[in-house]
Amino acid sequence: MNAAVLPVKRFGAAKQRLAAGIDDERRRELVAAMLADVLEAIGAARQVDRAFVVSDEPRARELAVAAGAEVVPDPGEDGHRGAARAGIDAAVAAGATRVVLVPVDCPLLDPRELDRLLTGMPHPYVAVVPDRHGEGTNALALSPPDAIPPSFGEGSRARHVALAREAGIPYGVEELPSLALDLDTPADVVALTRELTARPGRARRTARVLGI
Repeated sequence: MNAAVLPVKRFGAAKQRLAAGIDDERRRELVAAMLADVLEAIGAARQVDRAFVVSDEPRARELAVAAGAEVVPDPGEDGHRGAARAGIDAAVAAGATRVVLVPVDCPLLDPRELDRLLTGMPHPYVAVVPDRHGEGTNALALSPPDAIPPSFGEGSRARHVALAREAGIPYGVEELPSLALDLDTPADVVALTRELTARPGRARRTARVLGI
């Protein structure tokens, strides 16, 4: 069984680097819109059997339930990594043999690309999906779910590759265009706005909040 895991911060604490250009209320609306768009894409992916949202944010929990995802309490320890581990544990307890950790801030996610990532994935295997700068990790697929410990944050692409090598597990750096652009800085907002303007119809909720 394939499971998607989405760690989600409380909206008030999320995306602080956007605060310079987006007021707090609109920033919370943007995070909610991105989460809804990502959950919709995951729901359309044929290779994802179940989704787990790890969060103590009430609105995130509501959106998860509305999308048919399962809610896991955020342990509140070790930030994103701790939330990722809690989601993996819940997925394993539900019978998952493979997990993919998906970010909430990649609203352009294409379910077909997610399907291609998971279809025929070897066992064991680690798939590292980098960000557009080539240094971070925007998604991490693990087969089995405990192949390596998730280690998100600055420089995580190299760190995940090193962890797979140390564990002796085959790995690949998989380029997924729809997962390359995550929203962290005002420059990312500009880039996302350009993408949504050039190709309308994608990430409808996110586009609406951005005024597109």
